[in-house]
Amino acid sequence: MRNYTFLSMFRKYVNSSLILIIVTIVAMIVANSGWGDAYRSLWEKPVSFSIGNFNLFSHGKESLSLMDFINDFLMALFFFSVGLEIKREILVGELSTLKKALLPIIGACGGMAIPVLIFFLTCPDDALMLRGTAIPMATDIAFSLGVLSMFGKRVPIGLKIFLATLAVADDLGGILVIAVFYSSELHLQYLAYAGILLVILAIGNRRHVISKMFYIVIGTFVWYSLLNSGIHATIAGVVVAFFVPARPGVSALHFVKHLRNKINRFPIDQATTNHKGTTILSNEQIMLLKNIEHASDRTISPLQDLEDALQNPINYFVIPVFAFANAGVNLEGISMDSLLNGVGLAVFLGLAVGKFVGVFSFSWLAVKLGFVQLPQGCNWKNFFSVCMLTGIGFTVSMFIADLSYYNIGIEGSTLLNDAKLGILCGSIVAGVSGWILLAAHLPRQDLGEHNEDLP
Repeated sequence: MRNYTFLSMFRKYVNSSLILIIVTIVAMIVANSGWGDAYRSLWEKPVSFSIGNFNLFSHGKESLSLMDFINDFLMALFFFSVGLEIKREILVGELSTLKKALLPIIGACGGMAIPVLIFFLTCPDDALMLRGTAIPMATDIAFSLGVLSMFGKRVPIGLKIFLATLAVADDLGGILVIAVFYSSELHLQYLAYAGILLVILAIGNRRHVISKMFYIVIGTFVWYSLLNSGIHATIAGVVVAFFVPARPGVSALHFVKHLRNKINRFPIDQATTNHKGTTILSNEQIMLLKNIEHASDRTISPLQDLEDALQNPINYFVIPVFAFANAGVNLEGISMDSLLNGVGLAVFLGLAVGKFVGVFSFSWLAVKLGFVQLPQGCNWKNFFSVCMLTGIGFTVSMFIADLSYYNIGIEGSTLLNDAKLGILCGSIVAGVSGWILLAAHLPRQDLGEHNEDLP
């Protein structure tokens, strides 16, 4: 399982964090340049994938806009990836036992509760503004781990695991909030369709169906059913992920025996090579190699195979596209008042102050009461420092901001801009502060090669 630990996830997100920074800056520049109007109108273009009268990308018989397609469909893929990671960690990783998971889960609870409380207390008592109460509760896993990665081997392994686990728990909390508070009027017919499809997925899982296409195709129609049911469509990604089998079709031991048998039978002398080095395999050789390939594919579980296959598309396409579409804050008419009052201030304080206070205070109390211990190899100073990074809330915070204020009139557009400004400023303050604290409190020397991988 070494290739599927939180440390591999840590390395996976490092490069994507730099891409996110670049895309965010570009979106801000374009949104406030002469191309601003074209940038904003682009997201209103309709998107469709139709067969006869059926349009997969439609809601209430209306085609999704490009913005809706990004926020509802592409982000469903993101949450599908998150769901696969959560399931894997529950089965064999850092969430597999209460002892491993308790500290980051307690920290995540504090990191969600305190920012929500700060938002509620800071924001005026206005029903429209309070729709965004959940915006500052999320930690962006890519950005936070990206900042931590800048310190390389100076970071104790326990801190890396704590931050990664907490970010995943935060994502799970965000998913629950979206499911409960951001659903619209329910349509029972489509809920019934989704239920039937989920039963089919459950039967497939029970019968050990390992075809990835089976789960992808049916999962797509689960997404369509939930999109039209009133439950937010991104929830489909997480729900479907939990039905993807974690058990491979062939055991590793059986595969090794099979591989040795096929290699021993491989006719080396049947290949034809010309003077240019071109090699033509015989039909028998091709069949043996395809048989080995098929067996190796069945040795990797569908869960791990899909998680690995989604890694690059999510990191280098889905999240950057989402960032480019959502980070373009229109600064026209925005002053410092937007950050010192209302939604902007509430989101800023929730991220820059609330996340740190919530994560650290809940964790400190749990340690002092003897429920848990500090992560391996860290002390209160560097633990204090890494808690600051949890205030970097970008992807899921932006997503919840869109759910809260998008497409509800001029006032909603203003509040959405204010919320995005608060997210950007709060995340920058948390990231820079966390970096400064880590630079001061982490060990000056590398901790050695053993810190690179889990034992």
